[in-house]
Amino acid sequence: MSLTLHFHPLASFCWKALIALYENDIPFTPNKVDLVNPTERAALLKLWPIGKFPVLSDDALKQIVPESSIIIEYLDQHYPGLTRFIAADPELARETRLRDRFYDLYVHLPMQRIMLDRLRPAGKKDPQGVEEASAQLRTSYAMIEEQMSAGTWAMGEAFSLADCAAAPPLFYGNMVVPFGGYKNVSAYFERLKARPSFARVMKEAQPYFGMVPKEGS
Repeated sequence: MSLTLHFHPLASFCWKALIALYENDIPFTPNKVDLVNPTERAALLKLWPIGKFPVLSDDALKQIVPESSIIIEYLDQHYPGLTRFIAADPELARETRLRDRFYDLYVHLPMQRIMLDRLRPAGKKDPQGVEEASAQLRTSYAMIEEQMSAGTWAMGEAFSLADCAAAPPLFYGNMVVPFGGYKNVSAYFERLKARPSFARVMKEAQPYFGMVPKEGS
C-alpha cells in the first residue's frame, strides 16, 4: 500500500483523517506514533518538523501531507470514492471549508484546552482558560443547534469534510461540556456515531479510552 497514516488512535485530529479513509475504504498502513518514545518522535519530526499528527505519506506520489483538513482534500483529489468530501460547486465548497474551520477552531481547540488542563499538575491549572474554553463550547453548541435544525449532516444531506471535522470534537466535547438541552446537537452526534466510518474509529480507540483525562485528575 502506498499510503501510510502516522497517527495515534486516541488523538482527535487523527480521528478526523481516519474517518475519511474509512468512509471510502481507502487502503492504507496505520503507523501508531508514541510521542513519548524518542525514536518514534524523531521519525515523525523528520516527516513534519512541527511534530504533530496526523501525517499522511504517499509513496506512490512521493508526497508528505500533514494537517487533517489537507489530508482529506488530498484524498478527495487523488483517491476519490463514493463520498466526496468537498463539493464541486465552488460556493458549496467554500461553505464546507468554513464549517470545517468552525469545528476545528471553535469546538476542537477549546475542547483540547480543557482536556490538556486536566493533565496539568496541581498548582499549574488554568481555571480562567478552562472557563473561557467552556464558554466558547457553549456558544458553538448554540450555533450548531441552529445549523442542525434542518438536514441530516453538517452541509445538508451529503456527508462531507465538515462531518469528519465535527465528529471527534463533539465526542470529546460532550465529556468536558455536556450537550445538555441542545437536542439537535445530540441528535446529530448520534447520527455521527452510527456512521460506519466513525463507529470503526471509536471501536479501534476504545482500548485507549482509559488514558483520557477525567475531570479532577
